[in-house]
Amino acid sequence: MNQSSTSRRSARKLANSVADASIPDKLYFRIGEVAQLCGVEAYVLRFWQSEFPALRPNKSGTGQRLYRRKDVEMALRIRHLLYEEGYTIPGARQALKQEGKQPDPTSTDETVKQQPLKFVTTTLSPAEAKINRIRQDLRALLLQLSGPPNPVVSTINSGSRENSRTQSQPPPDTALF
Repeated sequence: MNQSSTSRRSARKLANSVADASIPDKLYFRIGEVAQLCGVEAYVLRFWQSEFPALRPNKSGTGQRLYRRKDVEMALRIRHLLYEEGYTIPGARQALKQEGKQPDPTSTDETVKQQPLKFVTTTLSPAEAKINRIRQDLRALLLQLSGPPNPVVSTINSGSRENSRTQSQPPPDTALF
């Protein structure tokens, strides 16, 4: 057994025991209450909220942050990773992400398979969008050039042998663009 999995397990046990022992049985907590439970200032919680996607308290109609029990437990876990274990912010974020990826021992493979698929929408970067616009413009230009010849140019070059050769060739393949 490696040291990181052992420390993760002990940290989880510690966090759960601390969370169960000191968190009052309430539905919502205000930011001041959570700050007092965690032993940090309110601005630290607001900063953690911007740095850790897992810490997302609800907001009331007046804009106050309302933390549920799971949010308080997450704040305590973040505090433990940063202050007791000495993680950096990116390291703590990665540790929380790894904890979230561990399979739940109560779930079976069949329950995972039965979950509906989520469609992923991708957005193009500005460079990719510009390339797509250029592709569309090139296709339009290719269609114009491969269309019927301009009557004025045809009558001027009607005696030329070169013109008859170019007109007999098929239009270029548009699949290249």
